[in-house]
Amino acid sequence: MATPDNAALFQFLLRMGDNTLILGHRVSEWCGLAPVLEEDIALANTALDLIGQTQLWLGYAADVQGEGKTADDLAFLRDVWDFRNVLLVELPNGDFGQTIMRQFLFDAWASIMLARLQKSSDQTVREIAEKASKEVSYHVERSAGTVVGLGDGTEESHSRMQAALDYLFPYVGELFLSDEVDVAMIQAEIAPDPASLRAEYDALVAKIMAEATLTVPADAYVHKGGRSGALHTEHLGHLLAQMQWLQRAYPGCRW
Repeated sequence: MATPDNAALFQFLLRMGDNTLILGHRVSEWCGLAPVLEEDIALANTALDLIGQTQLWLGYAADVQGEGKTADDLAFLRDVWDFRNVLLVELPNGDFGQTIMRQFLFDAWASIMLARLQKSSDQTVREIAEKASKEVSYHVERSAGTVVGLGDGTEESHSRMQAALDYLFPYVGELFLSDEVDVAMIQAEIAPDPASLRAEYDALVAKIMAEATLTVPADAYVHKGGRSGALHTEHLGHLLAQMQWLQRAYPGCRW
C-alpha cells in the first residue's frame, strides 16, 4: 500500500463533498414548490442529508489541506473553477421527473461508492462513508421507487421520465472516469477505481429502468470536465452566485 498523498486526498474529498453540496443546493430549490406536500418534505429532507454529508467531506478536506480553513470556507469562498463536482449534479432541476431521475442516477452511484469506501484504509473516510450510507440507502430506495411509479404510470409521466433519462444519461459516464487523483487513492487503498463500480451500477440502473418500462440510451456520449475543474456548465456559476452571495457580501459574517 502506497503512502497517502495529501494533495490527492484533498482533491478526492473535494469531489465527494462538492457532489453532495451542489446536488443538495439543487434539491433545496424545490422547497415550497414540489407538486405535493409529501414530496416537498421528502426533497427538503434529502437536501438536508446531502448538506450534512458535505459538512463531513469538506470538513475533512479542510483538515487535510492544513490551512486553517473550515468546511464553510471551502463551500462559500471558492470560485467555479475550484469546484470538483461532476456535471450531472449542477444541471438545472427541470421538471419534477427530471429532478427525480437525476437523484436516482446519483443515488445509485453513491450507494455503491459508499459501500466500497467503508473498506477504506483511511479511518475518517470509513467513518463518513458508514454514516452517509445509511442515508443514501433510503435515498436510492425512494428515488428508484418514484422513477418506477412515474415511468410505469400515465402516458405523460412515462414520456417525461424517458425524456429525462435521455437527457441525463450522457452525464453519468463522468462518475466512472479516472485520473491521477484516482490512481493515488487506489494505490493508498483509500478509494476504489471508479471504473470498477460501473458493472454494478449498470445492473442496478437496468433493473430499475426495466421496472419503470424505460429504455436506457445505448452508447451515450460522455460529458466530462467537472471532476477536474477543467470544464463546468454555465449553470454552476449561477448556482454559486445564489449560494455564496451572503458570505461574499458580508465576509466572515456569523449568526
